This record gives sequence, structure tokens and C-alpha cells, in this order.
Amino acid sequence: MIKPKISLIVALAENKVIGNKGQLPWHIPEDMKRFRELTTGNVVIMGRKTYDSLPDKYRPLPNRVNIVITRNKNFPDKGIIICDSVNEALTEAKNYNKEIFIIGGAQIFEQSIRYADKLYLTVIKGKFEGDVFFPDYSEFKRVVA
Repeated sequence: MIKPKISLIVALAENKVIGNKGQLPWHIPEDMKRFRELTTGNVVIMGRKTYDSLPDKYRPLPNRVNIVITRNKNFPDKGIIICDSVNEALTEAKNYNKEIFIIGGAQIFEQSIRYADKLYLTVIKGKFEGDVFFPDYSEFKRVVA
């Protein structure tokens, strides 16, 4: 079996903000289109807070295998796969033999960046108010901006 590629995909402000009060601090249709084009047909792994932040009509994200990391064993799981750790989620995702996209949030990025083969990065010009930040990626050598 070929090892699936593991990628992180994120949009962040110059001050590393990726979220504010459970939402993206910006609305950039071109970036959403890029996200959709890259992740459709593949596996997406996200934390529970990221899943909860998705609009109802996009829960689960269509045409993707959705894996949600949560410790809540009673989490509603219609159309998603529940895992309780990044390691379990990656093990499950590898069964699909598709590119694996880690889509957030901060804790999931922090725990998974060491496994990533690629980082798809959109840097939003300016500094935004936020309460969720992307971890340090200065050691990462394979960035696609």
C-alpha cells in the first residue's frame, strides 16, 4: 500500500490568527474555493470545535471522508467518523488511500504538524483579532503558499 500524503491546510493572518469566537475572522471566496478544490474527494481531519464551526449545510463537508477528533463518545456521528486522538484519526484515514488534509483547529494542527508532508498556506494580509492561533511552522520546509 502506498503511504497517503498528509497535508495541513490553513488560512492565517500575519499575526497567526486562524479563528475568533468559533468563526473565521474573514470571508475570502477564492480561498474557500481553493480549499474545496484541494480537499474534495479526499479525507479531512478536524477537531470538534472546527466541526462545530462549520455551517449546518456543510456538516459533514460534502464529497469528503470527514474524521472528527473528540473525547465525547456521545458526539453525533451521522456522516462522520469519530476518533479520540490524532494518531487514531491518521490510522483510520490511511485506510482510504487518499490525500489526508488536517483542517484544524489549533490543537489538532499542533499535534499533527510533525506528521505532515505538505503545508497549504494562505496568509491573509493584515492582523486580525482572534482567539485561535496557528502553531509555529518555521521549521517546516514544504510550504505551498
